[in-house]
Amino acid sequence: MRLESTGLTPQELKDMVNQYMVETYERYDFIAERAEGMYIYDEEGNAYLDFYGGVAVNSPGNRNERVVAAIKDQLDDIVHTFNYPYTVPQALLAKKICDTIGMDKIFYQNSGTEANECMIKMARKYGVDHFGPERYHIITAKNSFHGRTYGAMAATGQPGTAIQDGFGAMLPGFSYAEFNNLEDFASKVTEHTIAIMIEPVQGEGGVHPAAQEFVEGLRKLCDEHDMLLLFDEVQTGWGRTGSPMAYMGYKVKPDAVSMAKAMGGGMPIGACCATEKVAKAFTAGTHGSTYGGHALACAAAYASVSEIIDKDLSKNAYEMGEYMKKQLAKLPHVKEARGRGLLVGCEYDIPIAVDVKHGCLDRLVLITAIGNNVNRMIPPLIVTKKQIDKLIRIMRAAIADAAEKYYAMDMAS
Repeated sequence: MRLESTGLTPQELKDMVNQYMVETYERYDFIAERAEGMYIYDEEGNAYLDFYGGVAVNSPGNRNERVVAAIKDQLDDIVHTFNYPYTVPQALLAKKICDTIGMDKIFYQNSGTEANECMIKMARKYGVDHFGPERYHIITAKNSFHGRTYGAMAATGQPGTAIQDGFGAMLPGFSYAEFNNLEDFASKVTEHTIAIMIEPVQGEGGVHPAAQEFVEGLRKLCDEHDMLLLFDEVQTGWGRTGSPMAYMGYKVKPDAVSMAKAMGGGMPIGACCATEKVAKAFTAGTHGSTYGGHALACAAAYASVSEIIDKDLSKNAYEMGEYMKKQLAKLPHVKEARGRGLLVGCEYDIPIAVDVKHGCLDRLVLITAIGNNVNRMIPPLIVTKKQIDKLIRIMRAAIADAAEKYYAMDMAS
């Protein structure tokens, strides 16, 4: 829908949102009307260079032609049905994903947090089935982010933040250990521990990639204690880090992995994949989803995953990610440029990330801020060097303005 067709003014639409919607997001002062490739266009036709990627969703590009065609084609057949009959998109997507990433089974969900809930339930059920009712404890990382539903919220290692505060007691059975600290994870293992769950790159935690030796050590630790290794790849999955799934780049296979975001190419879908042994924990009645495996979403996901694989967007993600980090490291006040593939963060030596984000927005470039010191770039995987060069030019100007403002305020205080 376009604003013009509604008869509303931009302000009337914004007022409508403020009146009727529960708002937990900081709104940007424009209306996103259409998108194409690396750009989002507002109601006046202004083009915003998109290094936000719908929060790592639009990996094959905004409104990718193959994804759009698959959606239109599926609309002519069936949009949704219950999960008792077979559907073609479900079956084709299941085979494509499992064959590509080396997993045996898939359970469809609708979002990243649901995919993580599914994985947590599967791991706990596996523990109880194999070792008894007290084997349900899971260790996750401090500063992790696994979602906002109750199990995923409890798994998120951010106590004392808005994510967990004010909701009463968290779901029991989780402990938090320091990311990239194998010794700390080992110290949290008890007789009740059934799994360790991590993100290969902590996105919301400040863009911190897991070290190779850390991932290998976790695999060994889990094997030694009959525990499962769970990877949350909601943000890192499907090409983002330079391989179809991040664990494939580490050459360390987990027992189960969650995915969403890029999987659907813009359509809401998620999934949990697991080895056959672990997947057997789910039997009739143990888990389900009305919309999980939605025909339209599966058709879009089949197109999105196929596009990422067929065009080797993982390779472009790796190459452009390395180039972006090198260019970011040359900018003033950048203390560190880090990441894996096209999940990239730059940390500043002064707290200017929010102002840099807004400075880029004023110059029609979209990036995110994590706290006051880190900007994160998660563009579509089709990004080019020329577009990265434009990002760098604009960030340089935004950093200069933000730094000037920071020092002026510091002197005034």
